[in-house]
Amino acid sequence: MTDHRIREHPILTVDDRPAFDFLWAGRPLQGLEGETISSALFANGVRIFGHHHKDGAPQGIFCANGQCAQCSVVADGLPVKSCMVPVRPGMRVEPLDGKPVLPSVERGPRMRAIETEEVECLIVGGGPAGLTAAIELGKAGVRALVVDDKHRVGGKLVLQTHKFFGSIDACHAGTRGIDIATRLEHEVRQFENVRVWLNTTALAVFSDRKVGLLRDGHYSLVQPDVLMVATGAREKSLVFQGNSLPGVYGAGAFQTLVNRDLVRSSARLFIVGGGNVGLIAGYHALQAGIEVAGLCEALPECGGYKVHKDKLVRMGVPVYTSHTIVSANGQDEVESVTIAAIDEHWQPIAGTDKTFACDTVLVAVGLDPCDEFLRKAREFGLPVVAAGDAEEIAEASAAMFTGRIRGLEIARRLGRDVGEVPPEWHRTAEVLKARPGATITEDVPEAETGCFPVFHCSQEIPCNPCTSVCPHHAIRIEGDDIMGLPEFVGHECDACEKCVAICPGLALTLVDLRKDPEHPIVTIPYEFTKKSIAKGDVVTVLDTEGAMLGNVEVQRVRTDKYADRALLVRVKAPREIAKKIAGIRVQDPAVTQPAAYDAKPIADQDIVCRCERVTAAELRALIRSGIRDMNHLKAATRAGMGACGGKTCPNLVKRLFREEGIPAAQVTDLTQRPLVMEVPLGAFAGVVDGEGPVKDAPRKHAVDAHEGGM
Repeated sequence: MTDHRIREHPILTVDDRPAFDFLWAGRPLQGLEGETISSALFANGVRIFGHHHKDGAPQGIFCANGQCAQCSVVADGLPVKSCMVPVRPGMRVEPLDGKPVLPSVERGPRMRAIETEEVECLIVGGGPAGLTAAIELGKAGVRALVVDDKHRVGGKLVLQTHKFFGSIDACHAGTRGIDIATRLEHEVRQFENVRVWLNTTALAVFSDRKVGLLRDGHYSLVQPDVLMVATGAREKSLVFQGNSLPGVYGAGAFQTLVNRDLVRSSARLFIVGGGNVGLIAGYHALQAGIEVAGLCEALPECGGYKVHKDKLVRMGVPVYTSHTIVSANGQDEVESVTIAAIDEHWQPIAGTDKTFACDTVLVAVGLDPCDEFLRKAREFGLPVVAAGDAEEIAEASAAMFTGRIRGLEIARRLGRDVGEVPPEWHRTAEVLKARPGATITEDVPEAETGCFPVFHCSQEIPCNPCTSVCPHHAIRIEGDDIMGLPEFVGHECDACEKCVAICPGLALTLVDLRKDPEHPIVTIPYEFTKKSIAKGDVVTVLDTEGAMLGNVEVQRVRTDKYADRALLVRVKAPREIAKKIAGIRVQDPAVTQPAAYDAKPIADQDIVCRCERVTAAELRALIRSGIRDMNHLKAATRAGMGACGGKTCPNLVKRLFREEGIPAAQVTDLTQRPLVMEVPLGAFAGVVDGEGPVKDAPRKHAVDAHEGGM
């Protein structure tokens, strides 16, 4: 079977891990130590994990984050989420076709008492916000427990190979997310008063103010004085024809497969959504050797940072604004995607359809906070705060800073003498959470002699690393406002290239006219493998908007410590285009050419509830009959009753109400159940699965049953 593993990457280290055999539908496949079942299947070219019991529709991965159940399989006789369970040597994995059959029990299970852990602060989520809060609590001497459902902390930082924006002092600007995760984890683990539980799922907040946790298969309760919710966000879904085909999944799932698990999950993809998540995922795809056919965005302009969009287009990826997806096409898997331009009423315009060959459609249409614990804790009177995306959707740099603020606030609340939160912290947090500001016309320098940087960033965003590294202090932002645009104010530049190397948006080049004013040397940042470019190569250079400027020869390729695993490529270019050069095309234009396809969208058949395969037609009929209660819809159709626990479809059902002209005030929201994740019932009874008692859990007292209600 074809190997789909990434064997070389420009940023990530590809380690040799022990390999072993496991069985998929009776066939031997190869897995690697530490990878999940879903990643092992993708690495072996398997993308259909089973078929839905209702209509036989093929099922595959969707969120890769344990939030849904699209990737469920049967492993050694038990139905499991393949994205959350590690593959093991000799494991027998079968497709989940139809409803799972409960395993037979040959002997009574071992039992243990359910224990309660008391802590001053419980942090749910070990991402950027949770870790920075834990660091502040560690400094203050607070007894804190950080729980995370993954095998390592860092949250989405461990998927982010790009350099961060912001400032160097406030949020590690100019450093890659993967490295920030390592730094924060190392710092947290220096504090003896802060413990970290991995592979631990927070299940519910109960009315007696205890939090239920499932740690390595064992259920326990935690009684915190203060709960901090740093659970991040989940990706929004979208309804369109073919939206449930294997090959349609979230951009975050894609980054998990590619950047965490080093699996080349696709040969060619198309992206729906022009926010930062979608734009960055496209760039990550190119770095992994995956072709990107294009990206569509319904708004007239992409909502993400312009430097992210510009970076993508100058690599050769077209961006279609004021366009929407019409359909994902294919029999059992995605084979192509059709998009169309939309009018002022957001409706597809006839005759504007374009279809692109691809095997994957990445849906990146926004995020919703994972705030279930926050709302339940407030309902039951448990002191609670939130940080990061669970509080407000923003960039990870903002999450780190808000986590820091919340950590200090919690320490004060618990009686530690830590002083007030400095006012400048709040100001910095607001700046980092700010949406992109004004976009201006790119300012091309007038200089015709010497050496100077050219700034290809033309949108106000929080970013200033280039001002920090210039040895001559010749780059500044007017008024020292981090949201401003940089400018070269010096009279000399010795071509050290540090500013080019550190720029997170790859939006800075250096033009040197000193040796040959008619054919100056232009230094360009390049984050692809060393094998892909060499001295003497002829490359195609593009401007900020992706327009072709010409073909030039590479003079030198080098690395720099500020570039942090990226390359600095020097090319010799004609004088008339030198200042306009912003990047090097890395993708053949043929990849992005539309193909012929006759799209026949049938909206009523679009799947709204993925878990239970409920169509828009079924729900519309009930809404038109007078139903205004989402719980009634759930009882009648099972929409929201599936394994994801109603995390994916409620917003889509609300959209149907809006389309039918029903005011939101007339709609009764879906009742949230106490458990936000599936859990074996035996766990609540203290069933031990052979792992032994939970370790590292002092200050406990045993209880026979949970006293609180749900």
